Amino acid sequence: MSITIEMPKLSDTMSVGTVVKWHKSVGETVSNGDTLAEIETDKATMELENFDDGVLLKILVNEGEEAPIGSPLAIVGEEGEIIPETEETVSANENQEILLPENSEDKTSTEEQELQEPLVQNNNDDSTISDITEETDSEKKEGNDLRQSAERIFVSPLAKKIASEKSIDLSKIVGSGPSGRIIKQDVLGTEAETKAVQNKTEPTANKSEAPTSPSKKSGLLVSKSVPLSGMRSVIAKRLSESKSTIPHFYLQREINIDSLLDARVAINLNSEKQAKLSNSDYLKISVNDLILKACAESLKWHPEINSSWGQDEIIFHEKVELAFGVAVDGGLLTPIIREADSLSLSEISREAKSLIDLARGKKLSPDAMSGSTFTVTNLGMYGIDFFSGIINPPNAAILSVGSSIQKPIVDKHGKIVVGRTLTLGLSCDHRLVDGAMGASFLGTLSNNLENPSCMLV
Repeated sequence: MSITIEMPKLSDTMSVGTVVKWHKSVGETVSNGDTLAEIETDKATMELENFDDGVLLKILVNEGEEAPIGSPLAIVGEEGEIIPETEETVSANENQEILLPENSEDKTSTEEQELQEPLVQNNNDDSTISDITEETDSEKKEGNDLRQSAERIFVSPLAKKIASEKSIDLSKIVGSGPSGRIIKQDVLGTEAETKAVQNKTEPTANKSEAPTSPSKKSGLLVSKSVPLSGMRSVIAKRLSESKSTIPHFYLQREINIDSLLDARVAINLNSEKQAKLSNSDYLKISVNDLILKACAESLKWHPEINSSWGQDEIIFHEKVELAFGVAVDGGLLTPIIREADSLSLSEISREAKSLIDLARGKKLSPDAMSGSTFTVTNLGMYGIDFFSGIINPPNAAILSVGSSIQKPIVDKHGKIVVGRTLTLGLSCDHRLVDGAMGASFLGTLSNNLENPSCMLV
């Protein structure tokens, strides 16, 4: 007996998923535990696992297409099993599809020609257009009879929503999805064709005036539009909520990082020597690794910064679950270094590098990005001197790291010398952190970075 493979819920914020790649083909034998496909969620790309032995009989959602949670993706059954058309239709209708009436193919073709040709040939002849588009009572009745008796087609919820917003007649669209299903691309393509015809036939009031470009919208030149990705949608929702519901206040401090840079050079030289002696891989420590380590150490002494706002309580976290921003195509991910307060510098560096690779390969699991207690965001490598990040809920604060700058500074002997500075920004939730608390934490963090040996204690 055939089994329908449905779109699973792979993260707490997921509503739809996109099929990135099918690892199995129709007719191929599948076993329990096999990877059927890769599914892109709002946070990561994850594997779709098969739980039944059999043969992949049918793929219902092609690569690159979206599907809501619980909607059918594929059908697995016994070899040679025939899937009844009615069974497939009912299954798809119950899980995902919305049924709409379809006009006959000949009638659709005729109507399209009648509506489009007069617009192109004689757009100014109002009487011609009126004669063609006006329906008599008998014609309306005939059309209704045809609609009631015609074969039904499938349309995805997203395509139906777009068509409704754009006032597009779905009965005139030929679906390109599985089993003739109308999908988002079909609706958008029809809208583009309609606009092209309208632009071509629109009369110009004054030929001496320069025509207005159809791509101008609100005074801006729009070259193209792209659908909102799941990741970008979640980023917009979370950060809008953070900025509108959390009372932010901002602190900043410029620090001297000469000692930090010297320490990094010494650590990496020693690490390289040890790697050669032991014939092992060389672990290169970055400035960002040192900043993450300094944050983990500093948060031990400031539990109010390592807290979260509850409904009727303040939650103080026993461990430092340290998140950091990783820029990826289409957005930003924040993987978490678990229990960073108990890790050494080399352990933090290895974990950070591993998480960065997973993030850029879209292989992070939702669990790897859930449950942070503090976040670090670093734009120094992009040449940004200073910025203030938006708090990542439910964190009490976020640290923003700018680029290092070479400039004249006053050393400990009171002399003006050339040194390197870096500006730290701390965005705090004023419900949890007062100004003095935030300043105290920033002072501890600055001391750890300006005097790296303090982190050894």
